[in-house]
Amino acid sequence: MHPWMTRRQMLCRLGNGFGALGLASVLAGEGLLGSTAQAASNPLAPKAPHFPPRAKRVIFLFMNGGPSQVDTFDPKPALAKYAGQSKEGTTRQQAAGKLMPSPFRFQKYGSSGIEVSELFPHIARCIEDICVIRSMHTNTPNHEPSLLMMNSGETQPTRPSMGSWLCYGLGSENQNLPGYIVLCPGKPVVGPQLWSNSFLPGIYQGTHINNSRVDPRRVIEHTANRYLPRGAQRRQLDLLQQMNAVHLHERGQDDQLEARIASLEMAFRMQTEAQEAFDLDRETTATRRRYGEGPFANACLIARRLAERGVRMTQIYYGNDQPWDDHTDILNHRNHARQSDQPIAALLNDLKSRGLLEETLVIWGGEFGRTPAAQGSKGRDHNSKGFTMWLAGGGVKGGYVHGATDEFGSAAVEKKVHVHDLHATILHLLGIDHERLTFRYSGRDFRLTDVHGEVVRDILA
Repeated sequence: MHPWMTRRQMLCRLGNGFGALGLASVLAGEGLLGSTAQAASNPLAPKAPHFPPRAKRVIFLFMNGGPSQVDTFDPKPALAKYAGQSKEGTTRQQAAGKLMPSPFRFQKYGSSGIEVSELFPHIARCIEDICVIRSMHTNTPNHEPSLLMMNSGETQPTRPSMGSWLCYGLGSENQNLPGYIVLCPGKPVVGPQLWSNSFLPGIYQGTHINNSRVDPRRVIEHTANRYLPRGAQRRQLDLLQQMNAVHLHERGQDDQLEARIASLEMAFRMQTEAQEAFDLDRETTATRRRYGEGPFANACLIARRLAERGVRMTQIYYGNDQPWDDHTDILNHRNHARQSDQPIAALLNDLKSRGLLEETLVIWGGEFGRTPAAQGSKGRDHNSKGFTMWLAGGGVKGGYVHGATDEFGSAAVEKKVHVHDLHATILHLLGIDHERLTFRYSGRDFRLTDVHGEVVRDILA
């Protein structure tokens, strides 16, 4: 043995001669294939929640850009009554324009009589399964910080995203797919920061899939090995992982290294299951027709397939190339709704018919809402003081409206729900106490809700 050669280097050289089985014997003799390597091998293994959950997984339908609450799920007749007038005490954004009524008609649906805009005729027929929160509010009316707040609970980069926290706290039911998958055509304003693991181990980062065109063979990059058959890959990976176990043993606990070791195993397993999960040709023609066409429709159908396979969180971004950010003409909301209404309703109905909706929490909404006053002649500006989101399945009350904005829809005034409260409630529905889900970093305990957040118990079924 050369004097400069470490024990690990010696074992790696031995591995080249012994092969996987020979090296395994050497490592076993050294006591290096014990609990440390085993614990590092499966950080996504399912973990027990703090208390019995109502939901097992989340599908977040993220409407990038900020849909207008007064044109979708929060009708305001006073806007027609006072059209063209100004109102004292309006926010900065509203002061630049006059009150503008919605150009879209509202109609009551279901036995609950909840009013829904004509923009969403398909979703409206699912209203008995939907809990509409009309009293959302957030910190700032700017896109970047509000996108970060809705996705990570903090207006500044970079904190772990909600999906990363869920996988860290609960693991995933499927060990052959990522626990957190993000279907996003291109990149939104803030990009990967919205699904970042930040200081959590890297295995919990969201796996971004550009769903502009879904090719099951290429949907997740670098999972196919063009050079070795599967058996040879397995032997190669066994040898590599055993060498990694030595490397890890010499360094003690190292979350980043453990994440890399786990990612190698997952990449191997994904070669077969990922292609099958994203192969929409396996669906019937009737099912494809119910969802409709286009990237968002395909993403909704993929979300159902991932829910069936136990993926902990799937997030679908709509509107990165043409967001709901309609400053110049609110009538553009009609185009956004035309592309998203049918697929979302098909997803809800599909989950329900397969017995999955009760244990799948579906969330709809953007980073904030829009002003009741006009920007220019026909548009609406950003509004962080009051907006609407809705939830379905996963232990929430269906056919229920929570909270209210003022008579013009400018600010939440009844049963206000901050984004921190929403996050606390989502975690609660999955069996997690948001105050107990923490991670020690840089000398303090961090959590998704920081030092805020209360569970909105009124919406629980």
